[in-house]
Parts: sequence; structure tokens; C-alpha cells
Amino acid sequence: MVVRIRLARFGCRNRPFYRVMAADSRFPRDGKHLEVLGYYNPLPGKDGGKRMGLKFDRVKYWLSVGARPSDPVQRILFRAGVLPPPPLLAMGRKGGHRDRNPIHPMTGCPLNLEGVTIVDDPNVTEGDAEEPAEPSLEA
Repeated sequence: MVVRIRLARFGCRNRPFYRVMAADSRFPRDGKHLEVLGYYNPLPGKDGGKRMGLKFDRVKYWLSVGARPSDPVQRILFRAGVLPPPPLLAMGRKGGHRDRNPIHPMTGCPLNLEGVTIVDDPNVTEGDAEEPAEPSLEA
């Protein structure tokens, strides 16, 4: 049984309201679920913000036992601070060639990484990186 964390649609026409649910991937979108983990209202309220509520401890539990979030839920969990940002790639046009440049997750603008040095291990200095230390096997 593959468990997915996904959205189930509620509300009436043109006024969607979603519940974040843990469900078996074989069940329909609005069908049987294992647990309700929160809600998401994409329509702006009087203050202009979108509303969402999550049970963070239960979401972390389901992620720890191997549940996979759907793409919209992954974006919601990123905004809530539960997950790291999803990998994004720039797309020239729909169905067209994809850029391999990474995109800033909040703004959607391509990142310019020219002149930026990426370090794999921040504890390794430049002198240590040239000559790897060999462990001694003396007893």
C-alpha cells in the first residue's frame, strides 16, 4: 500500500476548499482516506491571504513512515516550513525545452550561479582538499 499525502476537494463550484489527507494511492481523490491532516483554502480572505492549517506532528509522522506528498501538497508543506524547497526548472514555453538553471522557490526567477563556488563539505579547507588524508592501520 503506497500512502500519498494529497488534497481532497470540497466546496461548491468556483469556491474550492481542500483538505490535506493521507490516503492510499489507489483510492479516488475525494474517496476513502486514512487521516485528515489539515485544510487549505486557496481563495483570499478579507485580509488578502490564503488560509491553511496543518497538524504538523501527524504530517511529520506520515512522512517518516514513507508517505509521499503530491506536488501541490509539497508546495504547501514547503511554505509551512516542513519540507525543503522542491526542485524547480525554468521552462521556456509549455511543452518546450527546459532550462537547467535552478529557480528561486519563492519568486520563480532563475538564479544566476556564475561566480558562486559550491562547497561539498564546509569543514574541509582548500589545502586538505588537494591531498586526501590516508588513515593509518597501525596497531
